[in-house]
Amino acid sequence: MSTISKIEFGDFQTPLPLARQIARFLAESGELPDVIVEPTCGLGSFIIAATEHFTEAKAIFGFDINPDYVHKTIKSTDRDGKPRIKLEQRNFFEFDWQEFLTTQKGRVLVIGNPPWVTNSALSSMDSENLPEKSNFQGNKGFSAKTGKANFDISEWMLIRLISALHQRDGCLAMLCKTATARKTLKYAWLKGLNISHCSLHLIDAKLHFGASVDACLLILHTGFGKMANKATVYRDLSFNEKISIIGLIGKELISNLDEYEQLREIDGFPYYTWRSGIKHDAASVMEFSIQNGQMINGKHQPCQIEKKYLYPLLKSSDVANGRTIPEKFVLVTQKKPSDDTTVIETNAPKTWNYLLENAKILDSRKSIIYRKRPRFSIFGIGDYTFSPWKVAISGLYKNCRFEVVGSFHGKPIVMDDTCSFIPCETADEAYFICNLLNSEICQRFLRSLIFFDAKRPITIDILNRIDLKKISEYLNQTEEAHPHLSRAGTYENERQFSLIFEKNAKYHPKHESGKKKI
Repeated sequence: MSTISKIEFGDFQTPLPLARQIARFLAESGELPDVIVEPTCGLGSFIIAATEHFTEAKAIFGFDINPDYVHKTIKSTDRDGKPRIKLEQRNFFEFDWQEFLTTQKGRVLVIGNPPWVTNSALSSMDSENLPEKSNFQGNKGFSAKTGKANFDISEWMLIRLISALHQRDGCLAMLCKTATARKTLKYAWLKGLNISHCSLHLIDAKLHFGASVDACLLILHTGFGKMANKATVYRDLSFNEKISIIGLIGKELISNLDEYEQLREIDGFPYYTWRSGIKHDAASVMEFSIQNGQMINGKHQPCQIEKKYLYPLLKSSDVANGRTIPEKFVLVTQKKPSDDTTVIETNAPKTWNYLLENAKILDSRKSIIYRKRPRFSIFGIGDYTFSPWKVAISGLYKNCRFEVVGSFHGKPIVMDDTCSFIPCETADEAYFICNLLNSEICQRFLRSLIFFDAKRPITIDILNRIDLKKISEYLNQTEEAHPHLSRAGTYENERQFSLIFEKNAKYHPKHESGKKKI
């Protein structure tokens, strides 16, 4: 099988020792299935392990899209000597799992290792091994068009299986990325599916699969009738060493429920609107550095362009490491996404010629957000982009530290789209807000929310949960915070933040005892 085919079919076979370890763990934990189902059995490691550890199971089903694998699995399981093993070639995406699981008698165990590949990765290979396209996650607007619409195929598979299983007595035990496990649980909890006794047991994916990802065995039980929107994370394939309890609060997942419960008062009104930096999807053309006094683009080519549309740029790595003096510049073609870009030809003819010379790269950007927009458009821009001061954080690093960002050579510094920031009008405002965000109490609250193994741990959704007024109260700084937070809507024309502030977040006198302790 070629490398592309291997990726396309998620062909990373579960080592038999690991499959046996998982089956033994489930059996010793009290799992007694009447029916066992492996939806993507591959070469049959879980089928073999199931025959060894669940000797009382009346039927063991194995399905796979690859007929050669099904044939090899049939051969490798002949020694069981019982007709209970039923192996068939099946396409997961075309199989009616609801009907199949409903007709099985007794307790059902669904076990296995679905493919670890995303729908966008398969689409880029023009693969047909995909589910029928639908926005099953329920994303809206911009999220449905960009990154949030991307998902692991295993996530879709797990949701399909749980939806088919949740109304009957059963257990699902599946290997997957920990991020996939969390997304699957979040979906099930939001949809009110009948699952409970959920747990994630971490495994060493590098050791077992040669993959540098955070992975786990996701276990959940169905048919209990008593749902609990939480799951315990364990360090290994046991129930001995608990790491944390994750759960759903409102519509969002929390990484550490115990810590969150102590700090939940901070989860409130954001006051400022957190923004993402500039998105252009063409770093080789749009980003520059200065070498020997000459502007050099990402293709290492010298460029003759005017300074009018160039702005100092900080990347995510800069912000995460406290580097606030820019070494790069970015070409900002608009002030708002709807702005006509043809005016650049008149205002900066060299810049326009440069854009035309690189039109092939810019016109071939695949993201749907550029469709029906002016040519050479960018995204993630507005009045807030050009604020003289900002409080910024990198979304990609485990470092939760916020930085104050100002101007450089007379122009406001902008960030790339992997950073988040709030715009500020003055240095005093920026430094005060930054100190609130870097306070111990705020950092503890953030860490109770964040999943640091996620591709982008620090999201705008998380940042918007920080109630700066509540933090100022804990720090006994309400009077200092009032003038800043009451003007937090300076860059939000459609909102009257001062009115919202007075209506929803009226200040109270200082705590008589000083700082509130948690």
